[in-house]
Amino acid sequence: MPEGLSLLLVLVVVLAVGFDYINGFHDTANAIATSVSTRALRPSHAILMSAAANFVGALSGTAVAKFIASGIATTPAGDDGQIVVAAALVGAITWNLITWRLGIPSSSSHALIGGLIGSAIASSGLSSLNGQGIYDKVIFPLVASPILGVMVGFGLMVLLLNVFKKAHPKRINDRFRRLQLLSAAYMAFSHGSNDGQKTMGIITLALVAGGVIAKPVVPLWVILLAATAISFGTAAGGWRIIKTMGQRVVKLDPVHGFAAETTAATIIVGASYFGMPVSTTHVISSAIIGVGASDRFSAVRWGVAGNILVAWVLTIPASGAVAWLSWEILSRVL
Repeated sequence: MPEGLSLLLVLVVVLAVGFDYINGFHDTANAIATSVSTRALRPSHAILMSAAANFVGALSGTAVAKFIASGIATTPAGDDGQIVVAAALVGAITWNLITWRLGIPSSSSHALIGGLIGSAIASSGLSSLNGQGIYDKVIFPLVASPILGVMVGFGLMVLLLNVFKKAHPKRINDRFRRLQLLSAAYMAFSHGSNDGQKTMGIITLALVAGGVIAKPVVPLWVILLAATAISFGTAAGGWRIIKTMGQRVVKLDPVHGFAAETTAATIIVGASYFGMPVSTTHVISSAIIGVGASDRFSAVRWGVAGNILVAWVLTIPASGAVAWLSWEILSRVL
């Protein structure tokens, strides 16, 4: 971290690293729940693999980070801007910890976005928001990516079942259990490529507001810091959510796990390329539902899926409300 950062800016960076770490263990399930539940990987091996792939994925680009830094809201300069970012992070961290404690796989991405929207409105009103950017790269992907996850997951699973319909079930399971080593790594890489960049973006936003850098170009030290924090968080694991994702939504065989991970990872990598901060939780959850429904719709535990859906709907407004309250407190204290 370079010299010359104000104490408030350092506090924001620390909060951002904390969010990134929590994001790592909160969303570990996104990458490894299916491979653990199908016994393709031992839990300890899966977490280490996921942590390494998350780190590499976080180094793969900055398109999402640039959008977070400049595409959601215009923040004030100086200390006022730092307070907006700090409040956004408090809102996101609070919601992440609540849903982690309850074992609900909510979206860290939308928690951060909701937090930033809430604190920006509290500080400068609705006019500070970039409505077109929010629609194009937040609202549209929020709706489209789960639908795409269900459809592609369903289609890929139907294709695999037809291609291998004459093969012996045990042989198929053994083959796809080995292939899950690749699909799980691909999923972890995609998670890092999207979620790792969000912390880079929020730190870059704080640096611009603090006058440390002139444009929202992500510094190398920010890239390395965010990649390291999310990989360490992933290594810590998130067993409550892993259980929900891997066991409670639908019973998975290795072929289902491979199809779900491949589907979700491909959608997420595509979104990262276009700078869209999608929810990796939404995408993998919907892909799991899609592959499960390919056998029969009753295979999906729709009550659990409904609870996940409620968390999706609540995440942005709930984290935004906490961020608004945090801004009201921080703006009077700092």
